[in-house]
Amino acid sequence: KKYSIETTDYEVGQDNIQKWGFDIHNPVFGTSAVLIIVTLISLLLVGPTTALNSLNSLKNGIIEQFDSFFMWATNFFLLFAFVLILSPLGRIRIGGKDAKSEHSTLSWIAMLFAAGMGIGLLFWGVAEPVAYFTDWYGTPLNVEAYSEEAKAMALGATMFHWGLHGWSIYAIVALSLAFFAYNKGLPLSIRSTFYPIFGDRAWGWLGHTIDILAVLATLFGLATSLGLGAQQATSGFNHVFGLEGDIGTQLTIITLVTFIASLSVMRGIDGGVKVLSNINMIAAFILLVFVTIVGWNSVLPSLWATISGYATNVIELSNPHGREDSVWMHGWTVFYW
Repeated sequence: KKYSIETTDYEVGQDNIQKWGFDIHNPVFGTSAVLIIVTLISLLLVGPTTALNSLNSLKNGIIEQFDSFFMWATNFFLLFAFVLILSPLGRIRIGGKDAKSEHSTLSWIAMLFAAGMGIGLLFWGVAEPVAYFTDWYGTPLNVEAYSEEAKAMALGATMFHWGLHGWSIYAIVALSLAFFAYNKGLPLSIRSTFYPIFGDRAWGWLGHTIDILAVLATLFGLATSLGLGAQQATSGFNHVFGLEGDIGTQLTIITLVTFIASLSVMRGIDGGVKVLSNINMIAAFILLVFVTIVGWNSVLPSLWATISGYATNVIELSNPHGREDSVWMHGWTVFYW
């Protein structure tokens, strides 16, 4: 079929080939693969220490120079999402007026939760408020560590990072992809969201470049999450079973997770991603019940402290200007965004 946006005559799938159970776009796949391999080889050639120092310098430079951009961009995403919800645009049905859901609400929430939070929440849901409360890397808004104010602030700042602001980033990208793919008939790729701006040039090398950048950003973003997750899992194994596993254990975990993820993608949403997400949600619910029962006397007061700490400090935490806690803001909020 042809795309439904009036001016385009781009044929669906004309550049794609079927390989290994995947639908591969030749220019994007090949160029991305070469750039990834060249990057990895370059990092290996310069040595781990040199590569680490170079990447840290690059990361810190980006965080310091573009802190306001990241902060205000995320604020804008959140406000824009609320505008969409409250405006007539919020009544647009993804897939068209007669579209029906392919998955149950519970399965959909499970997939969103697993993809959006993943392993990070299990670790940082505990480590993050503890770090803020004890001044491990500064405290939010420079409150006094170990104080009652620090307790509420630590819980509220954690909710700030894992709550509406973070999900608004996901929401805007997801809505863009979903609208142009399922309402306008364009390919499910980032380039499609730029079609109203670039027109048919989105199907040429300008569009290829956009998708290649998206692939690289996604891959190295996932590499960060997977690397941190492998470290966390290894530390857990070492603590519980008295092991001394290090890089070898981490590589084993990364290989196993990558294999399971690839298998789930090949099996598709229904046979892979949804199944894993539902299992993950059941395990998370069991953990939630266990923690609630064991720590009942702490759960309710902490819940109120979290809500009040978030509500009273979200405006200040969202504002990058005039902050005296720039070290904390750069190391946590800007890094996250």
